[in-house]
Amino acid sequence: ELAVPVYHVGFMTKIKKLLETVCHNCGKILVDESNPAFADAIRRRDPKKRFDLVWRLCKPKMICETTMALDDDAPQDKTKEPKHDHGGCGNIQPEVRREGLRLTGTWKAQKGDEENEGQQPEKKPITPQMALNIFRHISTEDIKRMGLSNDYARPEWMIITVLPVPPPPVRPSISVDGGNGPRGEDDLTYKLGDIIRANGNVRRCETEGSPAHVVNEF
Repeated sequence: ELAVPVYHVGFMTKIKKLLETVCHNCGKILVDESNPAFADAIRRRDPKKRFDLVWRLCKPKMICETTMALDDDAPQDKTKEPKHDHGGCGNIQPEVRREGLRLTGTWKAQKGDEENEGQQPEKKPITPQMALNIFRHISTEDIKRMGLSNDYARPEWMIITVLPVPPPPVRPSISVDGGNGPRGEDDLTYKLGDIIRANGNVRRCETEGSPAHVVNEF
């Protein structure tokens, strides 16, 4: 069991796209059925195409739209259809950037937001733990809408929290000089040893309350 979660190298692109598709606070998809293009996208049979279309629609959205408050004093126009409520939390969404195996988010003040308009954009790393918490908030309905599977491809499974260790028959020891000399361990065994040692160091630093930059070294 890993001391802290880590990104799965093979899913980095998918993780970045997911972080651009859902709200970082409440886990809702940033677009809903009130957008005709989204309603058309979720009717696609092919899950890959559906995911790509939903991501393209959500990427430009920089705010999780909240429920529209009804004005009791304003006379309601019966001829107009009532506006569909997205039901989001109203939080500003970051612009996600990938640098190697790291993801960073830049939170910019929205136009028209008088309180924060003069503020500099806030840039901070999106850690695997943060991404894991976001993905755990995504509802089962939204997972289906995005073209993922609740049984085989849940978003939180793209982040490693437990690393399976293969048994010795998968990584047998090798003879160094044609079978007569001493036997050496397989490369995989050495690498697993490095991971276990690094994991132990991270766990120790976490319990001792070491600064973040020390933990990041491992």
